[in-house]
Amino acid sequence: MVNIETLCTAVCSLAKETGQYIKKERKTTTIDIETKSLNSFVTHVDKEAERKIIERLSLLLPEAGYIAEEGTNDKKGELYNWIIDPLDGTTNFIHSIPCFSVSIGLMRNDKMILGVVYEINFDECFYAMEGSSAFLNGREVSVSKTENIKDSLLATGFPYYDYEKLEPYLELLGHFTKNTRGIRRLGSAATDLAYVACGRFDGFYEYGLSPWDVAAGAFIVQQAGGCVSDFKNSENYIFGKEIVATNLLTHKHLLKEIQHFFENRK
Repeated sequence: MVNIETLCTAVCSLAKETGQYIKKERKTTTIDIETKSLNSFVTHVDKEAERKIIERLSLLLPEAGYIAEEGTNDKKGELYNWIIDPLDGTTNFIHSIPCFSVSIGLMRNDKMILGVVYEINFDECFYAMEGSSAFLNGREVSVSKTENIKDSLLATGFPYYDYEKLEPYLELLGHFTKNTRGIRRLGSAATDLAYVACGRFDGFYEYGLSPWDVAAGAFIVQQAGGCVSDFKNSENYIFGKEIVATNLLTHKHLLKEIQHFFENRK
């Protein structure tokens, strides 16, 4: 039987250790950059960070499998699977823009039970586990209490490879620019979601994302009292490449606006 609290504590420690390795490499090492696909990059730091994470996780939960961005280990677990982004915000990291994080989530069957997002530059560890609230560096956090879109500060991410929905996306961006308190683009979806969880952002939406970008952060949002869905208001946001995360109070309104601009678009 897995002790989820003990496991969460260990994963938080691992995320912080990995973050310190990443931070040190950024300061002291020439970064080797590879292009995986259009505007998608990987460095030796991503790969080594993922190797370190999986090595440690295999000791914590030997039977678990892995869904990891860099494909260091593609073992699939019958019950448990870790979903890992060793360095979310690689482009920021490459350009020394201080917003990138370590994201580690644990799924049992098809349900998330643990999520950790460690924002490296501010030494902020966001985490939650099954049956718990959400926490930031040991302090309980919750989503905002903003009740309407016009008073909301939103976050999003710009598409960098899938431009099929670019036109409605830009129209939606223009709409929210005029009808909200503002929009931010940090360059790390895991961090965006963590900021929704602690009330800094009132909502976040994006398309073209992968499971490792959102799994841990989305779970933390839910445990913080928020609501997460895809653009169709279903639960396929981890593997469906679309996500809307809010403080719950604004979810229906935000989703309605998104659906209006994306309707009849595939």
